[in-house]
Amino acid sequence: MTDAKPTLFSQIFSRSMLICIFTGFSSGLPFYIIISLLPIWLRAEKVDLETLGYFTIVTLPFSWKFLWAPLLDRFVPPFLGRRRGWMLITQLLLIISLSLFGFLEPHGQFGLAIIAAIAALVSFFSASQDIVLDAYRREILSDNELGLGNSVHVNAYRIAGLVPGSLALILADYMSWQSVFVITALFMLPGILMTLFLSKEPQIALNKHRTLKENVIEPFKEFFNRKGVWSALGILAFIFLYKLGDSMATALISPFYLDMGFSMTQIGLVVKNASLWPMIVAGIVGGIIMLRIGINRALWLFGVVQIVTILGFAWLARLGPFEQVDNFALFALTLVVAAEYIGIGLGTSAFVAFMARETNPLYTATQLALFTSLSALPRATLNTQAGTLIQHLGYYDYFWLCFWLAVPGMLCLIWVAPWNKS
Repeated sequence: MTDAKPTLFSQIFSRSMLICIFTGFSSGLPFYIIISLLPIWLRAEKVDLETLGYFTIVTLPFSWKFLWAPLLDRFVPPFLGRRRGWMLITQLLLIISLSLFGFLEPHGQFGLAIIAAIAALVSFFSASQDIVLDAYRREILSDNELGLGNSVHVNAYRIAGLVPGSLALILADYMSWQSVFVITALFMLPGILMTLFLSKEPQIALNKHRTLKENVIEPFKEFFNRKGVWSALGILAFIFLYKLGDSMATALISPFYLDMGFSMTQIGLVVKNASLWPMIVAGIVGGIIMLRIGINRALWLFGVVQIVTILGFAWLARLGPFEQVDNFALFALTLVVAAEYIGIGLGTSAFVAFMARETNPLYTATQLALFTSLSALPRATLNTQAGTLIQHLGYYDYFWLCFWLAVPGMLCLIWVAPWNKS
């Protein structure tokens, strides 16, 4: 007698999917503090756009995390196990380092340099957490669950962005920035509780006698041998290009909203109300769609939505800046924010599922770190020019440039994820 096929309900409301909610939230919170809350705080403190553009270089650890991923694969902390031990260490370091921002002043001597150094440190801890969370999630999900599980993870990741992108902005109009950053950092606690009480260490058969050199070389060698050199290079090119357009478009999105004339409270309220439910619904629907049509077709469909929503920013830029924010201006902001969370969220969920599918469970942490590092590389390099490009082109033409930068990634799908191949 064959095992009964799991129902859609049991797949959605499973322990694994609950864990994916926590991994997504814990992963997204420090990232959005760096790319969303810090820029709007510094912009409110009259830091210029060009400086803010270069400030994005602090996210460089996300692009280089594959360098130390083998260490997290090779060495096991003396508590909780290989994955959960490193999860707890990075989460505790994050809650401490994120709180430090509230005690810094951007205009003092070396003020911006110290903030940048702390931000780079937060990025390092966050990237290290991502290495372990990505590997852990890949190891607890079956191949059939990858689409839905990564959709849940990505949307929880985006929900985490509401804390620094909405709640913190509303609090900033009524409280000191010191209190805002400390309160925001405390939202790392759910991830810590998940690590301690909810998750279980995955049971993966490993060669415990593998040397560190083997841990570094074998994951890359295995990937190129399994896929073939040209196919492997095509996959790496696709990973670099697929999120390039929306990464550039959202590089300075919080300062953009501020420059359009919206107050921090208005931005916070609109982001909260316009993003949460569309994102949750789109995440669930997107995960179900991936269960039905597969990851390849989802990359095509969600990629189209992702690329079109970039033009929403161009439309808002053409309308603004608003001398007086009326109901229409708030409606336009609401529409753009909702489209952003739906489009980019869907595209990311399929993209993350694709990267997870391409890994070998024996080398999950290192191979996933390589893929996600490559996808983050534009953010840490090309995004540094966002402020300069905006000052030369203006917001409207800049967002059109981002739209065209998204096209090559879509063309790569012809080779790496053909429509009729699962």
